[in-house]
Amino acid sequence: MGRPDFEELQVYRLAEKLANKIWQMVMKWDNFAKDTIGKQLVRAADSIGANIAEGRGRYNYQDNRRFVKIARGSMNETIHWMRLAYARNLLTQEQVIILKPIVDELYPKLNAYLNSIGNRNG
Repeated sequence: MGRPDFEELQVYRLAEKLANKIWQMVMKWDNFAKDTIGKQLVRAADSIGANIAEGRGRYNYQDNRRFVKIARGSMNETIHWMRLAYARNLLTQEQVIILKPIVDELYPKLNAYLNSIGNRNG
């Protein structure tokens, strides 16, 4: 059995990049913020890549598509928690400037990846 190929997917690498950036930011928060919004935000962001990887390991297109849809839901949840973190002064404007381009690139790539699954050209 060879190495899994999900690591080669650009959409997976972007999800991983977003999750790692969020982790680095949340780790600097105080304990209350980490224990409330921080855990939710990290879990949601981590779930994007985890679901891409899990779907890629499935043996049929329908299962893969289902997991990518779950990843897309986790993307929306991540955006929700980021918005709350910013509104509660946990994320700075500078941090948002770092995260926003990743989010803006990842969201359409998730949709494009979903649309490509099962297509002969994808």
